[in-house]
Amino acid sequence: MPPIPGSGLAKGLAVTLRTMTKKTVTAQYPDVQPELPPRSRGVIALFEENCTVCMLCARECPDWCIYIDSHKETVPAAAPGGRERSRNVLDRFAIDFSLCMYCGICIEVCPFDALFWSPEFEYAETDILDLTHERDKLRDWMWTVPEPPALDPHAEEPKEIAAARKTADKLRAQQEQQEQQEQQEQQEQQAQEAAAEAAAARPDAAQPDATQAAAAQEEAAQPDAARPDAAQPDAARPDAEEGKA
Repeated sequence: MPPIPGSGLAKGLAVTLRTMTKKTVTAQYPDVQPELPPRSRGVIALFEENCTVCMLCARECPDWCIYIDSHKETVPAAAPGGRERSRNVLDRFAIDFSLCMYCGICIEVCPFDALFWSPEFEYAETDILDLTHERDKLRDWMWTVPEPPALDPHAEEPKEIAAARKTADKLRAQQEQQEQQEQQEQQEQQAQEAAAEAAAARPDAAQPDATQAAAAQEEAAQPDAARPDAAQPDAARPDAEEGKA
């Protein structure tokens, strides 16, 4: 069906009429700050403590607007007899926002969560050279990073959290087992000490038994002739002969 002549003009006038009936809203910027979406891409903030100078962000940046300088330091051994280690120390971390196209690749590839999006957008400069911000400025923007959104309660638990919880449960079980073993050993030691103290507090209780045992041994060791009450032969018994007579 061919279009009706003038239908486009009618649609345009309808849009104009609808817009004319709406209330005009003027953003009073900069007196009133705009309400930005939660994941607005303003500037890139740096959390310096997490940076290991792995250079992944600088290598993956399509605009080559990230500049990183570092040096190596020797870390002494943590235990006696251990081996010294070397680590990279960050000297410079700068981003040239005159070249940055806000693709977010550097934030995605960072394996240590050192880069974050900040909704801060008021960083205009009169000189293009001043748009290269060093790590101090990037660190200041870190405190404007909003908290991450809450996870879906019905979503699957991340593998990292599950692995960390499994390790923590294993360590907790080992600690509880060790504590139970130490308590059991302590109770046994206390019982032995109590028994020794009770035995030392009653020295006369075991003495009669020991005396009786010694007398029994001596009596058993004497020969029959040495016993005064031993059975005498019939010839030595005068009462036995009188009884016969």
